[in-house]
Amino acid sequence: MATERNLSEHSALVLLFLFFWMPWDCGARQIRYSVPEELEKGSFVGNISKDLGLEPRMLAERGVRIVSRGRAQLFALNARSGSLVTAGRVDREELCAQSARCLLNINILDEDRVKLFGIEIEVIDINDNAPKFQAETLEVKINENVAPGMRFPLLEAVDPDVGVNSLQSYQLSSNQHFSLAVQSRANGAKYPELVLERALDREEEAIHHLVLTASDGGDPVRSGTVLISVTVFDTNDNAPVFTVPEYRVSVPENLPVGTQLLTVTATDKDEGANGEVTYSFRRLSDTQLLKFQLNRHTGEIKISENLDYEEAGFYELEIQAEDGGAYLATAKVLITLEDVNDNSPEVTVTSLFSPVAEDSPPGTVIALLNVHDLDSGQNGLVTCSIQENLPFKLEKSIDSYYRLVTHTALDREQTSSYNITVTARDGGSPPLSTETHFTLQVADINDNPPSFSRTSYFTYIPENNPRGASIFSVTALDPDSKENAQVIYSITEDTIQGAPLSSYISINSDNGILYALRSFDYEQFRDLQLWVTASDSGDPPLSSNASLTLFVLDQNDNAPEILYPTLPTDGSTGVELAPRSAEPGYLVTKVVAVDRDSGQNAWLSYRLLKASEPGLFSVGLHTGEVRTARALLDRDALKQSLVVAVQDHGQPPLSATVTLTVAVADSIPAVLADLGSLKPSVEADEADLTLYLVVAVATVSCVFLAFVIVLLALRLRRWHKSRLLQASGGGGLSGVAASHLVGVDGVRAFLQTYSHEVSLTADSRRSHLIFPQPNYADTLLSQESCGKSEPLSLLNESKCPIEDAPLVPVSSIFTVTVEFDV
Repeated sequence: MATERNLSEHSALVLLFLFFWMPWDCGARQIRYSVPEELEKGSFVGNISKDLGLEPRMLAERGVRIVSRGRAQLFALNARSGSLVTAGRVDREELCAQSARCLLNINILDEDRVKLFGIEIEVIDINDNAPKFQAETLEVKINENVAPGMRFPLLEAVDPDVGVNSLQSYQLSSNQHFSLAVQSRANGAKYPELVLERALDREEEAIHHLVLTASDGGDPVRSGTVLISVTVFDTNDNAPVFTVPEYRVSVPENLPVGTQLLTVTATDKDEGANGEVTYSFRRLSDTQLLKFQLNRHTGEIKISENLDYEEAGFYELEIQAEDGGAYLATAKVLITLEDVNDNSPEVTVTSLFSPVAEDSPPGTVIALLNVHDLDSGQNGLVTCSIQENLPFKLEKSIDSYYRLVTHTALDREQTSSYNITVTARDGGSPPLSTETHFTLQVADINDNPPSFSRTSYFTYIPENNPRGASIFSVTALDPDSKENAQVIYSITEDTIQGAPLSSYISINSDNGILYALRSFDYEQFRDLQLWVTASDSGDPPLSSNASLTLFVLDQNDNAPEILYPTLPTDGSTGVELAPRSAEPGYLVTKVVAVDRDSGQNAWLSYRLLKASEPGLFSVGLHTGEVRTARALLDRDALKQSLVVAVQDHGQPPLSATVTLTVAVADSIPAVLADLGSLKPSVEADEADLTLYLVVAVATVSCVFLAFVIVLLALRLRRWHKSRLLQASGGGGLSGVAASHLVGVDGVRAFLQTYSHEVSLTADSRRSHLIFPQPNYADTLLSQESCGKSEPLSLLNESKCPIEDAPLVPVSSIFTVTVEFDV
């Protein structure tokens, strides 16, 4: 574009120069061409080289070119052929509009000859445009009361072509109410008019659709159409009419607020303001006005508040429709609510009889219940139930009442209260249920006596206990409540060794603690059995008993008691005899002691505490036997003094001592001789002592022999009785019988060993000769030997003492008093 503009400017300067400075040839001739519009680019227009009298090759040599301003883009020179051709699209309607002839002028410059040639080109019209309306639709508004013959101008069509190719005629589609009239303007333009041929009725047909066609005269003919909508304006000559005089609708009661129930429709054949119908309620109560909402323009009826079938199951509404001309119409709306299961059953406890006695018979009324459901039909049909594991059942009473009664026996001690849940369920789908909870207390009756955890109790108390010491505590539990469970303890009265039991033991009536009222002595009695009674405070009271055995534990409160040797009552000292020919281990004598305690406290041990000749004698640790430890020598003193200690194994241990005098001689006369030689001052009358001693020994021997015979006779008699008892079906000997035979064993032991004791007094003229022949079993025996339980028999030679019984040797000590007169 810039190059063409520069060339144009350059050409203009050349032309001005030639115009003023060079002679001008005014004899240039006009060349005319004609060309149809809408040719393709490069189409032939005219032969310029021929018309200018030049060879085609000379056009470029002589600088022949188009210098016309503004038209150069439509045409161009073909230098090779010397022709004028189209350079672009040539549109006659664009160049000349509606002109009858379309002429285009261009100038061609011959620079060598400085000549201008005028070229006139006529563009010939072709039918390339169809008539066209300015709009696709055309609206015509006519009042329905317009008289026939009225004309209504219509929009004319435009065709840019000219001549026969331009608009030539109009045509209207066939109809019953309108016709078409074509008019011409002063310039010859044609325009159509719509003529009303028949009266209009808007209620019959409110809009008429017509088609207007405009055609040209080209070949082929081109046409254009427009849609005409004839709108008939209304006049208020009709009243609104409802589609039905009565509307019915059935809806569930649980519709949410804002739900549309129905739409009432009233039609008015009129239109516009005359046909605009508005709706309103007529003669409606305030309650109904709050429940429903009416759209005054659409007739939609919506819910404005929750509906409740239980409040009202039916509504009757009156709707009024009114148009713009004050014509009215009414209709009824009948709304029926359908019940839905939206109410849970209600359970009311009318009466509750709590607490109930645990001995109430089955069928006792516990509670009276009322059941109610606001729903109706199946939704209001209620059934009640309780838990299955309760001793109660529900019974249907009159109307909507239920009775809760006992089904089985109650036991307060097992269950003191019941949490009862009554479930009421309706028959809706889905069903609704309600749970009512209440607590039933069971009243106690005195149906349970106090009970001890055990039927018998055992306890131990050491002897020498302080007075008032707590011994034991018993507890009885009563599953009843309040005064029926208040336990009072007491002891069944009895006697112990002639004294009432209450003087030994007392019990706290509130807590069951037993107290010792006196200090117990194991050596007096070793166990105590009593009965404890627990009674409640019910009416009548109930009680139960339990036995309590109180074992008294031994304490080491008794020192060993020496039974042999016994000291003479006249204050003299006994003498044991040991022959000088005794070998080591010779049994000189035996110290016999007992301990009133028992068990370890009665286990005794012996030891030599002191001796005038150490190493001459020894004492058995457990037997108390005094034996020679070595052979007697001539140098040994005639009189030996021994101190033997007896000690138990208690904590702390207790002990006793005894002093023994052992005379070393082969016979009693020798003893007497030796004793006489020890005292040369003895008078001559003491020589007769031997005779008296011999007489005393003989007498003692006779008495002893008689005693042995008597004991043997007694033994044979008892043995005979035992055989009779066995023959009569009796078992072994009783413990009492066995205890009586201890003396017999002592006699047999006495027969096996023999020892004599001479008790002499040097400072007196009277001496005592003691010839005992006892044999004592060991007082400290092994538990293994004594622990064996064997049947007692008359021939039992066991040396085990009866448990916790002091060992008393059965022997006779004969004291012969011999007086020597000097």
